[in-house]
Amino acid sequence: MSDLSVRPVSSEAEEQAFLRLPWTVYKDDPNWTPPLWSEHVRFFDPERNIELKHIDFEKFVAWRGDTPVGTIIAHVNHAFNEFQEVNVGWFGQFEVLEDREAADALLRTAEEWIRARGIKEIMGPATFSTNSEIGLLIEGYEHPQMILTTHARPYYRDFIEANGYQKQMDLWAWYFDGRAWSEDRGGALPEKLTRVVNKIRRRRNFTVRTVDMKHFEEEVERVKVIYNQAWAKNWGFVPMSDEEIDELAKDLKPLVDSEIAIFVEVDGKPVGFGLPLPNIYQPLRKARCKPGEPEWWQLLKLIWHWKVRRDISSVRVWALGVLEEYRGTGADALLYYEMMTRGLPRGYMDIEMSWILENNDMMNRAIKMLGGEIYKVWRVYEKPL
Repeated sequence: MSDLSVRPVSSEAEEQAFLRLPWTVYKDDPNWTPPLWSEHVRFFDPERNIELKHIDFEKFVAWRGDTPVGTIIAHVNHAFNEFQEVNVGWFGQFEVLEDREAADALLRTAEEWIRARGIKEIMGPATFSTNSEIGLLIEGYEHPQMILTTHARPYYRDFIEANGYQKQMDLWAWYFDGRAWSEDRGGALPEKLTRVVNKIRRRRNFTVRTVDMKHFEEEVERVKVIYNQAWAKNWGFVPMSDEEIDELAKDLKPLVDSEIAIFVEVDGKPVGFGLPLPNIYQPLRKARCKPGEPEWWQLLKLIWHWKVRRDISSVRVWALGVLEEYRGTGADALLYYEMMTRGLPRGYMDIEMSWILENNDMMNRAIKMLGGEIYKVWRVYEKPL
């Protein structure tokens, strides 16, 4: 008789098991980045994570006897369902040891929780939406995790697909090797590409400026306008409330490099923006600590590698949006070009542009034109219940 059980989290000990399991799953994976413990705890706390105000969820842990071997969350995102005019549930925080029976039981438990609420379709993984953590890494395990992206064990894909889940959408990460340009052209991009981008700039009277950190709150208001218009028709989009954006901006402000965060404008009006984030996961991996160790020690090591040694050579273009009436004008290519030409001299040699929907042909063409290559793929699955 199997000693496996899956139970909802209902005690502090079970909560700790749920939170700590990733350190066990990825203990020998150098490409996984352990989060700061306080941020990890806050992410799952409805009192502190604003996104959870419109999400019903349950956390589960799979146990073999007294040993935790897997976790999953089942959730219903009411804001997503309302905006997309659908009725689906989700699974997320799917972390499991190489134990097929445990994986099957976790997925089955999430499905039963969703089905009990009268919902006939489940999607995932997402914790908790396209605005936070989404997608299962299915290609690119050998590359280090970038800021605000997910990582996974290769066997997760087999476990999920064996349970009848089918592809809903792939999300691409493009990679740009700045060292190639630095070695061959002293950091400059190809002349032909520069001519094309300058032609785009002149034809549409585009101007580019960096984010004004002295008036950060006003800049955030400009981003809100572009964000809610630019992403509204995208697959999986769920609007962020002003409160959610303000909270996210407060969290990200210390990470923003104002020399590479930019707006593109026409006659002084912002029509697009690009926000690359220096990859703080790079020094965070070097500050790796075990759960329960003093966080001040992890923070001290992080500050040493980040602020003193400046061990950040990678950057992720985390957000980019262009107003609909300016799509197809080359504004997206201009944004990518400007972020790279400003970032290379600042030492950002490993550039990830992610994630991009696989069916976003316009943006994918622009990145490919710049010389990017797809090096990671995340997948969102679906299954009828």
